[in-house]
Amino acid sequence: MRLAKYLAHAGVASRRAAEQLIAEGRVTVNGATVTDPARDVGDHSAVAFDGEPVKGAEPRVAYALHKPAGVVSTSSDTHGRRTVVDLVPKERRLYPVGRLDADSTGLILLTNDGELANRLTHPRYEVPKTYRATLGGPAITDRALKALREGVQLEDGLTAPARVRRLTPHQLELTIHEGRNRQVRRMCEAVGRPVKQLVRIRFGPLELGDLRPGKSRRLTATELAALAAAAPNGAARPRPRR
Repeated sequence: MRLAKYLAHAGVASRRAAEQLIAEGRVTVNGATVTDPARDVGDHSAVAFDGEPVKGAEPRVAYALHKPAGVVSTSSDTHGRRTVVDLVPKERRLYPVGRLDADSTGLILLTNDGELANRLTHPRYEVPKTYRATLGGPAITDRALKALREGVQLEDGLTAPARVRRLTPHQLELTIHEGRNRQVRRMCEAVGRPVKQLVRIRFGPLELGDLRPGKSRRLTATELAALAAAAPNGAARPRPRR
């Protein structure tokens, strides 16, 4: 098994984060520093991170959390703010899958399966995420809906087409496949409708349901299988031509 994947399976970090840790020289194999994330290792290898032995793969778990406002979507915070990791059981090291900005609420996943986390957040797998947005400004128009559905120009490029449904004159349900920073907020601002409240209600096949703010639940084996199927470990889905 490649070293980066080994670290991800052991719950040290996601695969992409593990590659960075290896490049920084923080990982040793059999006492020697290794900077190649493709180095083959196995149960016979003595792998250490920052001098601490890394045990082999632990059981894969994942939690669904209803993130409240004011909580940051990281494993730790240099400013001492509460993080999503603080709101789930501490039986093993977990890290969040994707992010919600501090002001947004709703469904976020936490897992110790770095490989799954990487696939669920990688743009090429196009795992859908659905949000309910309450908007300020005038009532949403058909023209604004059309722009959101076809893609709007942001400072970091044109967004991919989104599925958009008008719930009320000031509330939308949007489903996107990208994961740009504060993307839904910026999309709505681009059509002149600032977001007053944003809740993620679905991530791939999982729904927020009646999970209360600040509460979490461990995903079942069936739900984990559904997540894996949403981002299969193989060829990416082809993007539709525009």
